[in-house]
Amino acid sequence: MRRVNILGNGDHATLFQKGTEGDLLVCNMPPVDLSNSEVYASCMVDFKMMLALQKGEVELGQYDWILGTRPRRWMEMEPAFYLKYSQNIRGFHTHIPPYAQLPGHKLSEAATNYSCGHMAVDYACRIMKATEVHMYGFDAMFDMNLDSFTDTFLESNRSALNVHRMASNWRPIWSGFFREFSNVQFIIHHGHSDIKLRLPDNATVEVGVLYDEDGETS
Repeated sequence: MRRVNILGNGDHATLFQKGTEGDLLVCNMPPVDLSNSEVYASCMVDFKMMLALQKGEVELGQYDWILGTRPRRWMEMEPAFYLKYSQNIRGFHTHIPPYAQLPGHKLSEAATNYSCGHMAVDYACRIMKATEVHMYGFDAMFDMNLDSFTDTFLESNRSALNVHRMASNWRPIWSGFFREFSNVQFIIHHGHSDIKLRLPDNATVEVGVLYDEDGETS
């Protein structure tokens, strides 16, 4: 049995407790302070993260990296950047499953539909051979809330129209994962159980409570 915990960037990522059993994948910059020894790798899929790293706007040199399709292209275009951070790269993971190409979309758009969280889950299941995946901070499965810790240091379009579009694109991909990896148990941690997709027998919601800095429920 192999448990992998995945820390997304939604508000409920803070349901994760440091010291929890299993390997830990984070998406971009984790929203909690974690040492290198606590993190298996940081997963990244966007050009904007590469640019922020190059400009020194964010520091992730303390972690190993798993990089997707667009970061791999960035490395090809920026060889000096690649040489600087090559020791951080645990691997490239450019596989994009066919169900990421949504109805009416072109194949070239599949990578755009594919979030950092999607890539982390795919890597956990396909490469790490996880038998149990615990997901924290994947709030878009539940609510029209795409607020992300990454937004605190990188600008993102969070207009109502774009939030609706992205949530509508992302949710069907999760259903595809649960079907493909039917031998993996997915436990999705959130503040309520009203998830906006039908879950198969191998996926469940575990409800937790968020606390603010004063110890009050939020």
